[in-house]
Amino acid sequence: MALLTVTNATVQFGGLIAVNQVSFGAEPGKVRALIGPNGAGKTTLFKAIAGEEQLASGTIHFQDQAIHTLTPHEISARGIRRTFQTGGLFGELTALENVLTGLHTQIPSSFGGLLANTRSAKAVEKAATKKALKLLDLMGIAHVAEQWARDLSGGQKRMVEIVRALATDPPLLLLDEPAVGLAPPVRLELMNIIRRLVDEENIGVILIEHAIEFVMTVSDTIMVLNNGEVIAEGAPEEIRQNKDVLEAYLGR
Repeated sequence: MALLTVTNATVQFGGLIAVNQVSFGAEPGKVRALIGPNGAGKTTLFKAIAGEEQLASGTIHFQDQAIHTLTPHEISARGIRRTFQTGGLFGELTALENVLTGLHTQIPSSFGGLLANTRSAKAVEKAATKKALKLLDLMGIAHVAEQWARDLSGGQKRMVEIVRALATDPPLLLLDEPAVGLAPPVRLELMNIIRRLVDEENIGVILIEHAIEFVMTVSDTIMVLNNGEVIAEGAPEEIRQNKDVLEAYLGR
């Protein structure tokens, strides 16, 4: 059963059609990659799924519920979490504190209770911290928990951002160029972590990525966009040999 179903999605800016009649689905325990040249419509499509751009036509359903009319906050609360290409950490907070910000919607204690330092508030804070540390350890970066986010390496920042997105146990994770700027060993580590999360936790992942070998290795299905339209879709080996993809995306 599909987690996400996008049907004939069109996004238009004035007379410019950025995404044109795109349809696809995302499943639990699978990685779907969106690739294509710059300006192909990948990020616009991501924004439409996250509620940051409105559809001119078409629908988006998540767990059989229409979400294309909801706000980004409402969509996030339903269980779709997104990371950003440019990063979104709070530099003045530690890595651990950044992850805890991702858990704030799951903390039931009142603000007054936290101020009063009540026993229940302490218990909630302790549980949230334990979960955040466990996730940091899962990503192999528990040792940076108390470091300021601004002092982390690019790879560590990327990992912390993914941990923060994972903190609320989302059924669907949207990763916007997770491997950008990472050294090959860190990129390989990230690839292995994404596959482990998908295979062991059964979450669905949709990712945008320009690092073609990263995409070919980590993905179950690849969809190729060009000028806002789908020009190919299939398993990595099918895409690697597709003539239209070679011409439009790989430049040969």
